[in-house]
Amino acid sequence: MHEQVQDYYGKTLQSSQDLQTNACCTDASLPDYLKPILSKIHDEVMTRYYGCGLIAPDLLAGMRILDLGSGSGRDCYALSALVGETGFVVGVDMTDEQLAVANAHLNYHADQFGFKAPNVQFLKGYIEKLDQLDLPDNSFDIIVSNCVINLSPDKEAVLKQAHRLLKPGGEMYFSDVYSSKRVPQALVSDPLLYGECLSGALYWNDFVNLAKRCGFADPRLVEDRPLTIDNPAIEARIGHIEFFSATYRLFKIEGLEPACEDYGQAVIYKGTIPHNPHHLVLDKHHFIETGKVFPVCGNTYRMLNETRYKDHFEFVGNWDTHFGIFEGCGTSLPFDRMLLATSNESGGCC
Repeated sequence: MHEQVQDYYGKTLQSSQDLQTNACCTDASLPDYLKPILSKIHDEVMTRYYGCGLIAPDLLAGMRILDLGSGSGRDCYALSALVGETGFVVGVDMTDEQLAVANAHLNYHADQFGFKAPNVQFLKGYIEKLDQLDLPDNSFDIIVSNCVINLSPDKEAVLKQAHRLLKPGGEMYFSDVYSSKRVPQALVSDPLLYGECLSGALYWNDFVNLAKRCGFADPRLVEDRPLTIDNPAIEARIGHIEFFSATYRLFKIEGLEPACEDYGQAVIYKGTIPHNPHHLVLDKHHFIETGKVFPVCGNTYRMLNETRYKDHFEFVGNWDTHFGIFEGCGTSLPFDRMLLATSNESGGCC
């Protein structure tokens, strides 16, 4: 599988125009502050970009970031501008052709962003075998990945290694492709479908449970969109499965509860995070307005209180009284799906 993916992204694909579907294409509105940064990325790096989302969370200044499957380096270079000269970005990829493009433009981007020296490093390696690289435990504030984990043959190893490398209170913030049901092995074995980031996709609920087993007790969905495939031949083979591009954040906080429990707590956002003066979006279900008392579950309280977000919030309440499950929590499909005229999904367990 590694060799198939290396050939697809190193030899078959020469630019994003060679993709057969829209799975590996970002379809999100860029925040205004990112546009001038991306405009400075070298054209060759941009041409060889195959991501499916945006992986730039808030508060990156001075952070140490690891990009899993960094490809031609687009995200690494954009993040290097955001972390600044006091931060550092490490990209890991297994494809020689992509690494050659990324390494060719280290000094170019340092000059573009006004840095005295590059604050980016690219390493050749497998994202399932990060233990083979000289990367110490608890050494990264943030780990990102853009439409790559679905290509890994051992996704559990990827998440376990990410958990090992994150500092306490750090987070894994990444976009990937997920399916509405488990993909049959016959489709998983198809090199084209796998290379297009479709047949290697995890069933979303398998991903949630896998993340929990790997130490990320409360995965948070940030945003998602349905994928339309836009290729009749491929859709004919795989059209019975829905696919979604989704961004998750996984915090490394020991002792998070497996469900959202209510302790009568709340937070007040100060409006002090750059580019977020009026509100902060923590995830898909937490739109936190500045100055407003915002009730939260115990896990959300800790995600804000024990991470880089702490200084930007006031915290209300304690852990003295448990009021049961937090209202609004559930276990249904978390993504926004397209309406299907022939859909009939009612069942006994709902």
